[in-house]
Amino acid sequence: MDSASGLPTLAVIGATGAVGAVMLDLLSTRRDMYGEIRLVGSDRSAGRILRVRGRSVEAVPLTREVFDGVDIAAFAVPTPVAAEWAPVAAARGAVVVDGSPAFRSGPGVPLVVPEVNPERVRERPRGIVAGPGCTTLSMIVALGALHRRYGLRELVAASYQAASSAGRSGTDTLYAQLEKVGGDRALGNRAGDIRGVVGELGPFPAPLAMNVVPWTGTPAPGGWTSDEIAVRNETRKVLGLPNLKVSATCVRVPVVTAHSVAVHAVFEERTNQREAQEILARSPGVVLCDNPETHEFPTPSDVVGTDPTWAGRVRRSLDDPRALDLFLCGDNLRKGAALNTAQIAELVAAEQTG
Repeated sequence: MDSASGLPTLAVIGATGAVGAVMLDLLSTRRDMYGEIRLVGSDRSAGRILRVRGRSVEAVPLTREVFDGVDIAAFAVPTPVAAEWAPVAAARGAVVVDGSPAFRSGPGVPLVVPEVNPERVRERPRGIVAGPGCTTLSMIVALGALHRRYGLRELVAASYQAASSAGRSGTDTLYAQLEKVGGDRALGNRAGDIRGVVGELGPFPAPLAMNVVPWTGTPAPGGWTSDEIAVRNETRKVLGLPNLKVSATCVRVPVVTAHSVAVHAVFEERTNQREAQEILARSPGVVLCDNPETHEFPTPSDVVGTDPTWAGRVRRSLDDPRALDLFLCGDNLRKGAALNTAQIAELVAAEQTG
């Protein structure tokens, strides 16, 4: 606890990365709940001067001692770094809020989305609270609201994932490929012509420019990918539905930032289109954008840089009165990563200050 202010001390691990930069922006624009804020980066980024809440703060390297006196440690780092250092932070007395996949499926680690299951944040015997991945976070706030009313039974989801969720190399690769194909109207008319022009594929298994790639993540048994299995497991854990039937297909699209998900959700009770729209419109963290007459619906280019989940194309299934079909969009670097971490940290901060 910061002695001068009586407020918790926060450490942001990975403050110099892409998600860390969004975290600093959120800390500067959301309610001030912290005393001291320590910014921690890699060895090569240590010494950089960053701005947070109008103050210049020097980034320090990641060491055991950096957690001394820290009440909350927010991790915005790759999985191997979180797996090694989150237990160190917890052992030194900090509550860890981890945005990586390192602890999402682990026992004794609650998987929290504050709009859906905020009560779970106190159930942390290991001193670690995790947040879901960006694809799950793009849909779970809206799904949670509908689940509370109708009782979710089955879920079929097809994601359209932005390049930025593959890291800086994903974004750089997409821009480089777009530069190579831009203006050539002969491309896209012959099999393999785009592949021959773009050259370097970066983190993607096929060209992303002028293309869609039905693969994100790493191979999983049965022809699935790790991202698809994660959507299944994370949705079950957040909603507290261990037997929920989930089928996900994750697709990479040539969008820089903001994921989209087409959802077919089957519920226990009969649904109503107008009621479902009203539920979404009044749910915290959701914005309804749904007017077929004026072609109002969410798209990545319209929602990027915003915090909510945007919902549109809400329809009752033609063949099942218990099912809804809808289209969801969300910024994968904000709610899909940094914002959810910041919101969990705020829950912990509120708990510590009474």
